[in-house]
Amino acid sequence: MVSAPDLHSGQRSRVWRDTLIAYAFMAPVLLVKLLYTFWPIVFGVFLAFTEYNVISAPKWIGLRNFEELFGIGSFAARGPDRDFWFGMTNSLKYVLVVPIIQFLSIGLAMLVNRQLPGIALFRTAFYVPVVTSFAVVGLIWGWMYNQYGPVNYILTTLGLMNASNPTGLLNNPATALPAVMFVTIWKGLGYYMVLYLAGLQSIDRTLEEAAVIDGANRWEVFWFITLPGLRPTILVCSLLSTVSAIKVFEEIYVMTQGGPAGSTYTALFFIYNKSFGDFRFGYGAAAGLVVAAVSLVLGIINFRLTRGGRAS
Repeated sequence: MVSAPDLHSGQRSRVWRDTLIAYAFMAPVLLVKLLYTFWPIVFGVFLAFTEYNVISAPKWIGLRNFEELFGIGSFAARGPDRDFWFGMTNSLKYVLVVPIIQFLSIGLAMLVNRQLPGIALFRTAFYVPVVTSFAVVGLIWGWMYNQYGPVNYILTTLGLMNASNPTGLLNNPATALPAVMFVTIWKGLGYYMVLYLAGLQSIDRTLEEAAVIDGANRWEVFWFITLPGLRPTILVCSLLSTVSAIKVFEEIYVMTQGGPAGSTYTALFFIYNKSFGDFRFGYGAAAGLVVAAVSLVLGIINFRLTRGGRAS
């Protein structure tokens, strides 16, 4: 007969063995995350307080990079870095895509959640842009936004643009940023649609059926049943899209390079230019920390607005 201490010892041994096996399977991924995610974050924070140009070793300068960004201390006479704050303003403007993309994604998710003929093809068509490289997307939309491209042809046909002197949307400072924002919405729509579709399918259908039996119309069912049930998904999607909007870079790099006349110059493009153009990696890292802080604040606001993701 096995004694109680021996039984507990055997259970503990199995727990330890299972734990070690689990960590052994996770070890390769954890190592990759350590090398390519956690270590760059730690090193980036360190660089923000240094002067570093790759050629020489990082030189500790304390808060000097932040003083230059904010125009305080020894940089008070010069004022804040106008390029950075102009780029940050454009990045904050880019956050306007968040409510638009969430609203459209919820609408599409509700549409594809229906059992209709050919609905699988419809879902696939909207998800294809998500898995398409932005280099390809940028080239396609660059051609479509061209002076004599399809978009301008439609606009001139509708009388919204002067047919005798059409201007490419990416060449006009007034339209370049909205044009790039539209591409971001178009490309990300399918991704958030899938997330909302999963959220819709997790809602208990009997609640909606009971509301209809009680006399609720479609709008009331959506507002009082569907939307509260989607609140955790809305939190996740709004957080993801807000952070993505603040750190927008690929679209700008491929389609406009920050132009024309700096109209699409964003905070991440500023960081890229300072780091890999001027080789001021410490200054670029400091700007990156400011962007991360702004993203954190916006994330907290998102969390507050959705009440921590709890359905009411």
